[in-house]
Amino acid sequence: MKAKAKLKNKNLLALLVVLFAFYSSSLAQFRKAGTTGYVFLEIPTSARVSAMGETSVALTDAGAASLLTNPSLLAFSEYGWNLYASSANYLADIKHQTAAIGFRLGTATFAGLSLNFMDFGKMTHTINADPENPGGSYLILGDYTADAYALGLSFSRKLTQFFAFGLKAKYVRERIDTYSSDNVLLDMGMVYQTRFRTFRLGGYIQNFGIDAKYIGDSFKMPMIFRLGCAMELFGNQKTADRLTIAVDALHPSDFSERLHIGSELLLRKVLLLRAGYKFNYDEEGLTAGAGLRWAWQQYGFSLDMGYTDFGRLGSVLRFGLSIHGKN
Repeated sequence: MKAKAKLKNKNLLALLVVLFAFYSSSLAQFRKAGTTGYVFLEIPTSARVSAMGETSVALTDAGAASLLTNPSLLAFSEYGWNLYASSANYLADIKHQTAAIGFRLGTATFAGLSLNFMDFGKMTHTINADPENPGGSYLILGDYTADAYALGLSFSRKLTQFFAFGLKAKYVRERIDTYSSDNVLLDMGMVYQTRFRTFRLGGYIQNFGIDAKYIGDSFKMPMIFRLGCAMELFGNQKTADRLTIAVDALHPSDFSERLHIGSELLLRKVLLLRAGYKFNYDEEGLTAGAGLRWAWQQYGFSLDMGYTDFGRLGSVLRFGLSIHGKN
């Protein structure tokens, strides 16, 4: 038994080393980058995460929504399949929708598909009436549209009762009128359930990939390295009442380090109350939200709402629906 425990610890250490090596190899890209592209990939993708201060590293009960954040979390799902969808009216009349489906392949293996879509709407197409006088009059040529999406394929597996890892490959494309840019990126994450009460540790890298080009100019990827933890102050993920707290530390490629904290209170397995705060942002900070859970036969449902305060820019409400089944 001791030999098996040592072997499991060695495997865990090896995967930790791989993750940090993967991250370290990307630091050169961090230091060279003045700006990044595909910034829509940095926007929260679920109502629950939005409400909890955008903490997403170690929420092992996230279901299919984890395919949009840390793909390793899905391996802790107790259900045969999970569905998730969210929608938000973002700033400046931008529409943001996400969707994900995860399904069990074996006793400890899951796979899933996810979509992150942003519609920037219609904009007026203009040109200078006098090319030699850029600040002068202009001509209106009509309207044009712009959008962006990321389509992902994920795989997650539980190596032990307490440890899981996940990988996600995603095709990313941005379009403005007739111009577009695309790339293939990789997310990699893991989560570890410690023996101390319900304390969980996790980490993941988002948006790892080579530079992309747009109309001849290259730009860096919006890579983010996250470390975080979560724990129930009372109760656990199976009790009718519980209080969960979560903390995430972020190292983004286009900004200095950031800290997110979040909390979630579950009452009688039905009502969820959430709040959080995001540190080191120009406008963002306070978050809050609520949710409802109910069951019908072998299915479970969760309806969530997340609120994010953007200060002078206003606020954003995000709504999400989660469904899971045991078969």
